[in-house]
Parts: sequence; C-alpha cells; structure tokens
Amino acid sequence: MSEQGAAAARADALLALVVTAVQVLGVLVRGPEPNERAITDLAGFGVLLLVIPGLALVVRRRRPGVVLGLAALASGTYYLLDYSDGPGWLALFVALYSLTAYGDGRGALRIAAITISVLAVVWLVAARDIEPAQAIGWVWFRIGAAVMSAALGESSRARQVILDEAVARAELAERSREDETRARVADERVRIAREVHDTVAHAIAIVNVQAGVTAHVLDKRPDLARENLLAIEQTSSRALEEMRSILGMLRGEDDARAPTSGLADVDELLERAREAGLQVEWNGDSAPASEALPSAVGTAAYRILQESLTNVIRHVGPTRVRVTVTAEAGELSVSVSDDGPRDGAASPSATLPQPGHGIRGMRERCELLGGQLETGRRIGHGFEVHARIPLSFRAGAPA
Repeated sequence: MSEQGAAAARADALLALVVTAVQVLGVLVRGPEPNERAITDLAGFGVLLLVIPGLALVVRRRRPGVVLGLAALASGTYYLLDYSDGPGWLALFVALYSLTAYGDGRGALRIAAITISVLAVVWLVAARDIEPAQAIGWVWFRIGAAVMSAALGESSRARQVILDEAVARAELAERSREDETRARVADERVRIAREVHDTVAHAIAIVNVQAGVTAHVLDKRPDLARENLLAIEQTSSRALEEMRSILGMLRGEDDARAPTSGLADVDELLERAREAGLQVEWNGDSAPASEALPSAVGTAAYRILQESLTNVIRHVGPTRVRVTVTAEAGELSVSVSDDGPRDGAASPSATLPQPGHGIRGMRERCELLGGQLETGRRIGHGFEVHARIPLSFRAGAPA
C-alpha cells in the first residue's frame, strides 16, 4: 500500500471510531422518550445497530456499496423497533457521501436515490404515532440530510474528475512538448549534418583534384604545383572557417558565428570550381539580388549549387558545366548541367551520381521550402540538377 493509501486508511479508521462513539454516547446521553425503547433493551440490540454501521466506515472507500447497505439496514431496523432517537444516523450520512464520492457517477446516484426513498418510507411509517406530532420534523431532517450527503459526495466526485482531467491534459501537453522538442532536436541534427556534408564534401573534392594535379606536375612544373598547393591551402582554410561557424552554433558561441552562405557567394564558389578544372558557364545575370531573397531560399540555392558542382568534380572530372539561376513566376530556378566526361574518360553511365546523401540533402532542402528537385541524365551526355524553390515560403521553415 502506498503512503497516501495508508494515510487514507488511518483517517477512515479514526473516522469510524469517532462516528461510532458519537452515535452510541449521543443516544445514551439523550436517553429514551416515554414512547421510545432504550438501546440497551433486547439484549443491547440497539447498541449493536449503532456500532456495526459505524465501524463499517473503515472500508467506506473500498466498499462504499456494502457500507451503505449495512447502514441503511441498521437505520431502518433501528427506527422500526422504536429505539431512542438521536445522532444514530451519522454513519448513514457518511455512507451516502462515500457512495457518491467514490462511486461510478450515475450508478451511485441511482443507488443513493433508491436507498433514500426506501428509508424515507420506513422512517415515516415508524413515526406514524410519534408524540408530540411536531417531532415528525426530525424525520424530515433525516431525509433532507440524507439527500444533502449524497449531493455533497457527487459534488466532490465531479471536482475530482475535473481535477484528474486537468492533470491528464497537463501531462499530455508535457509529453507533446517533449515530443516536439525531440523532433526539433532531430531536425536540427539533420540540418547540421547537411551543412557539414555540403561544406566538407565540396572542400575535399576540390582538394583531392588539386592534390592529384600537384602530384602529377610537381617535378615538371613546380610553379603550377605551387599554385595548386596555395589553392589547396585556401580551400581547406575556407572549409575550416565554415566548420568553425557550424560548431560555434552548436556551442552557442555567438561570436563564432559567421553569416550563412548565400547567392552573394556564388562567384567565389564558381571560382573554386574553375580551379578544380571545370569550365563553368554562368547564366545568372537575371538572378535576383541576394538581398531581395529570403535567407533560407538563398542558402538553399547556394547549397544546391555547391553540392551539384561537387558531384561533377567527384564523378565526372574536368568538363563543361552550365549554371543557371533565374527568378520567375514567384519561384527561384536553379539548374546545373554538365557535358559528361571528356573523350577518353570513363563512360557517363558509370560516373552518374548515385542518389546518396548529397542528392537526398538537396531534395530535402527544396521540399522543406515547398519546392521540388529533379535530377537525371541529359539527352545525349551529362547529368542535370534542376531545383525550383518558391520565393515565399511558410514562416518558420528551417533553412
């Protein structure tokens, strides 16, 4: 038994003792009227009728129906045998309260109503020859007090139901907040993983190409090797700066944060792609100014361009690439297409990017902003990535 249950049991035991003592002593002190029977008559049967329902209150929470049945039977018998009136009805009133307070609502009220109706008839029959006639008022008092006890119990039960429902709603709201927090944490992890992938994959792809070229021309053209090494240094330095920015956001270091990359940084991105051996054709003169774009749209467009160029560097190698950025019909269009491997290189079908984390990340970026991403082989040679992102998106959508 829990500590709360043990406390309730102790309280009920004390209540049973007090009610029993008050019933017996109250009737004894009052004494019988001339037309009443003393509770000590009939071998003290009247005392037994007062003690049994009083002590039964010990189990009033667990067996309220049984306690009410004993109290009602004892009360009816007590008054039919014309025992001395007095506070012998206390156990009955507590039993009625307990039934409706700890019962099942309508069912308990129905039982209480039937019990009170039957007892009212019994009490009135037992008081048909009461003297003086004004004493009949005590019978009406017992009836009214019985109704009041049942009503108080129902009121207590209703308040407890409302309280339980409020607690349940609060617990549900707390669980919902916890679930929402976990979902936000998971979304943030995905976003950070995507940023790390875009940053690291692009930098490593360029460094890999330039390192290969450097190893090839180190002895024959040291000047070109030196240029490639400087490019490797600059590329890795930029990647480290972006990584520090991302890690700074994780640590909450406001001073470590750097502005998120956007279309304003496309020129630098294309220059790095050219340094990696791509012949980049830029068709973005009609693209909107980066300041006119929502930051989430600009960041998504930049990352899509970055990932697409990285895929070309990794899977195709030096080739011609067309980059197109336009805005029309309320959406930003971003397209990256390549001509495939040059003559003598591996076949395009063997080097097409597979739908891994890079393409999946680009698609997730588009869909989070309400856009679409299409990828596939071009007619003839090469591969194309085409993204459409609405310029107006749902507020609060993650970048």
